[in-house]
Amino acid sequence: MKQLSILGSTGSIGVSTLEIVAAYPDRFNVVALTAGRNLELFAQQIRQFKPRIAAVAYPEDVPRLQQLCRGLQVEILGGSAGLSAAATATETEMVVAAIVGAAGLVPTAAAIRAGKDIALANKETLVTAGHLFMEMVAEYGVKLYPVDSEHSAIFQSIEGHRNDDISKIILTASGGPFLNTPAEKLASVTVRDALNHPNWSMGRKISIDSATMMNKGLEVIEARWLFDAPVEKIDVNIHPQSIIHSMVEYVDGCVIAQLGSPDMKAPIAYALSYPERIATGVKPLDLTVFSGLTFFKPDTDKFRCLSLAYRAINEGESMPAVMNAANEIAVEFFLEGRIGFLQIAQVIEETMDAHRSHDLKSIDEVLQADLWGRNMAREICCKQVN
Repeated sequence: MKQLSILGSTGSIGVSTLEIVAAYPDRFNVVALTAGRNLELFAQQIRQFKPRIAAVAYPEDVPRLQQLCRGLQVEILGGSAGLSAAATATETEMVVAAIVGAAGLVPTAAAIRAGKDIALANKETLVTAGHLFMEMVAEYGVKLYPVDSEHSAIFQSIEGHRNDDISKIILTASGGPFLNTPAEKLASVTVRDALNHPNWSMGRKISIDSATMMNKGLEVIEARWLFDAPVEKIDVNIHPQSIIHSMVEYVDGCVIAQLGSPDMKAPIAYALSYPERIATGVKPLDLTVFSGLTFFKPDTDKFRCLSLAYRAINEGESMPAVMNAANEIAVEFFLEGRIGFLQIAQVIEETMDAHRSHDLKSIDEVLQADLWGRNMAREICCKQVN
């Protein structure tokens, strides 16, 4: 039985992971869970899965969770130290890293240092500190399994093939809710419009990233580190049907793709059970019902966040961490209705323009760059609000 710690259990990835765990009680056991502010759902999960450790992101929420979990045998912790304790629990074999944003950086690093295998759903970990994390993965001899549907597709498509034979990695993107919206109308779109993804059910922050196509930019950076691929070998194709989740082109001209219904339970289950496959309840794909599968290049003038992500990885060093921090703040301001949709890219670009990139030699230095980016982006956002 595989012993799991799930970081971010109340988010969409965490909930789907627990659905798989519930379906296979003889294969998986939950040692630790962590969550943000959805304490009622978190308490329900604790009652159902009976983890030894439960940690909340904010220490001030510990008393409330203790009240909700009265009578349960669970150690309740809070703050960064609590998240790291959940990630490094002695009996844990695999950590599902599903905390959204840079908040997942420290506990994921702690898990690697503790020798835990990682099912990685937190792309910001590799975006902000890719070289440091891949060095740690090698140093501590842990296995890293991608959970993002695109990176899982690439992982599956390169199985049994030599890295030297890869000529191109092709990430597919649905195009989000504004694929067919004229660029001149994007200034007036609402938060509700941006959250209305056509194919996937995701959390609020990731849904906005999909609408701006920053999500795909973050995935480009993640792929660069996961698969040790130069950025010039990583392309993005718009694929509105979200059936082909990504592709790998080889030097002989052959392309291998992974196809499936748009349901995150499939890549999660593959990461949890690798190298086996287990039934997930995901609807099998019937290609006869599709009139066609289409692909085209993204419009980076319309979706500027994608080009900003390419700029960040090409500049390297601290720039991706700063870009990611600026995006998190800009998305937060947009979700609060304080800036417009098009201002998200403007805030990120202004923050990047103000930053002098420098080498990052430790997680602490990554966190410092992240904090600088947040403070600068917040200052820029406040000026735009006023």
